[in-house]
Amino acid sequence: MSSYPPNRRDLLKSVGGLSLGLAAASGGLLAAASPAHADEASTSPLTSAQFGLDLVEHNEDDPRMWYYRFATDEIAWNPGVNVLVPEGYRDDGRTYPVLYLLHGGGPGQDFLSWDRSDIRRLAEDEQLIIVMPDGGPCGWYSNPVSTNSGPRNWETFHIEQLIPWIDANFRTHAEFDGRAVAGFSMGGFGALKYTAKYYGHFASVSSYSGPASMRRDAGVVTHWANFTSAAFELAGGMVYGAPWDEARVSADNAVENIESYRGKRIFLVAGDSPDPFDLFDRMNEEQVLAGQREFRAALDAAGIAHESHEPDGGHFIRPDLVRHDLDGIVDRLLPAG
Repeated sequence: MSSYPPNRRDLLKSVGGLSLGLAAASGGLLAAASPAHADEASTSPLTSAQFGLDLVEHNEDDPRMWYYRFATDEIAWNPGVNVLVPEGYRDDGRTYPVLYLLHGGGPGQDFLSWDRSDIRRLAEDEQLIIVMPDGGPCGWYSNPVSTNSGPRNWETFHIEQLIPWIDANFRTHAEFDGRAVAGFSMGGFGALKYTAKYYGHFASVSSYSGPASMRRDAGVVTHWANFTSAAFELAGGMVYGAPWDEARVSADNAVENIESYRGKRIFLVAGDSPDPFDLFDRMNEEQVLAGQREFRAALDAAGIAHESHEPDGGHFIRPDLVRHDLDGIVDRLLPAG
């Protein structure tokens, strides 16, 4: 991140990469759908109303990538969700672990982003359901302090509505050891935050170029969250407010919640050589790398195991590491069966 104001072109590029993922709703364990309910749901009409959702559109014609769109009072427009099921899911009757895979931020980033990044091929042999929801162009996986564009409660939509809906309508291991969360950039930040804030939800967390420290360098990440959400999501509203809602910042800041990662699988990626002539890389990956190193040092001090990678290059998705991580996720979660 730069300490001087970027021009409009560079700003748009930066938002596309770093628009992180935050939120501010209270935690709590989910009520798991029983296996009988989940099996029933696979052959019955999709249920949604009890979760505050109205299923307004869906398509399951593709053998593996299924599409859903919902109306919800938590979001001012109808968010979409892609669900990638394993080969043979429709007929095999097995129960599967679930990965919630979160997209990055900026114009054009949405529930289709991971499909455009070739997730079908990367996960073609994995015994895993992968859920890819909308998170807003700069929604930061957050219930914002203020909005001038209608409700944008992405955290409530994901945690209180979508996860229970998935467990009710798919054959999932609806428990801690059956769920993982991962994401790129904004989504990587959101994954770290959801894992700490909702302690009993996710047994594995993966952050691909997602920031892990919100207060370092005078809080540049938090300032960026406020600025980009105001410009591209909330019509002048803010995720954290001005002055900041300090309790929200602390609740969402990975380095302030180290003990919440104990007993979980942690996978981190940050490029170690962003292009010095590219403001996009400098504003994103330099801050990401510094924050992840701070986070890793805190994990080490607490005796919490983690796997981390610092590959060459800057702020982009690395398919080889995503594939490697998917194998690790499957190994950590309850097996399909």
